[in-house]
Amino acid sequence: MTDAIGRLRLGDYAVKIGSGATPRGGQDVYVTTGTSLVRSQNVYINRFERAGLAFIDDVEAEKLSSVAVEAGDVLLNITGDSVARVCQAPAEILPARVNQHVMIIRTRTEELDQTFLRYYLASPQMQSYMLGLAGAGATRNALTKGMVEGFQIPDLDISIQREIARILGTLDDKIDLNRKMNATLEAMARALFKSWFVDFDPVRAKAEGRDPAGMDAETAALFPDAFEDSPLGDIPRGWRVMPLDEIANYRNGLALQKYPPTGNDYLPVIKIRELRQGYVDSSSDKASPNIIAECIVEDGDVLFSWSGSLLVDFWTGGRGALNQHLFKVTSREYPKWLYYLWTHRHLDAFIATAADKATTMGHIQRRHLSEALCVVPHFEDLQVLNRVFEPIFEQLIALRLESRTLAEMRDALLPRLMRGELVGV
Repeated sequence: MTDAIGRLRLGDYAVKIGSGATPRGGQDVYVTTGTSLVRSQNVYINRFERAGLAFIDDVEAEKLSSVAVEAGDVLLNITGDSVARVCQAPAEILPARVNQHVMIIRTRTEELDQTFLRYYLASPQMQSYMLGLAGAGATRNALTKGMVEGFQIPDLDISIQREIARILGTLDDKIDLNRKMNATLEAMARALFKSWFVDFDPVRAKAEGRDPAGMDAETAALFPDAFEDSPLGDIPRGWRVMPLDEIANYRNGLALQKYPPTGNDYLPVIKIRELRQGYVDSSSDKASPNIIAECIVEDGDVLFSWSGSLLVDFWTGGRGALNQHLFKVTSREYPKWLYYLWTHRHLDAFIATAADKATTMGHIQRRHLSEALCVVPHFEDLQVLNRVFEPIFEQLIALRLESRTLAEMRDALLPRLMRGELVGV
């Protein structure tokens, strides 16, 4: 990527390169507040994920004092399926430590800018290099301290490093803004869905002689003014109770190792890992594109992992092939938001079911989809309610796709910036 530029050895410009440990007792010693313990699940490419952040008390934190995190430290995953993912530590998580799967890289910032280093390590070229290096061993994927110290970093003047970080940072700022907007849209949709489809607030208001709050007269007219008995207790009069698998079709994926790619013609395999991170990368498996159409995933599809880490989400990572541990959820009759939100509504119960390994082998079974009951209004009314929910999810998906385009632009800009091809560098 930078053949005409000199190289420097990362270890010569770092003041710290090291990983931590898991406190003795593992999750049993985690607390609700305290010092953050950064694990591999918190480190994504160019993004720190706060969800699932663990905490330890002062005693355990003192034992890991040698791996105290500072704001702006480069955090690199060094083992397992998430190896090579890299981001920077945000100030909001401090004080913090890292476990044995995460490495801290701290540089002499007057010579090697940490944000520049993070962008360089996150570049497709370095990701491919690190994944190849990590996978060369006989056991699980791993990067060692010696490997990281030996990384060759472009030898650029510090002012150029900072300008590159600034330019790429403007794209990341927009990606982060999109992520926050999506979180707001999702929370708004879930709150509205709970009010209308679970708590039945508009029906309760009309039954008490009040106008439903926050809706126009046309929308309010869709809700009855009385309840009737059902297997779920009182539901709006005239509405139906239906099992989840009658609202939508849950199509299982394939064991794609049986469908290897032919030459350069392939689809990336979408597994639980890809669904969790929201994209495919150079370490994603590849499969033949000549599989049944029902197991090909497109942007905007709803995917539900039914084994291991249970989660449901919209896919916006590009065309791919569906792994056997995922469902692609579709419906010819009901709108996408309805089966997405009802699946999400039952997710906690599914997770509890999957945790009962004595009966379910650590995953949910198809009968659990039949046992998950949903409340559904008249079909005609549902089409009117669609005018409320559909724009929310259209915007959510559009913002995610825009973020993907911005990330691709960022990755394409990096080598050009390093070659000094753009104005101001």
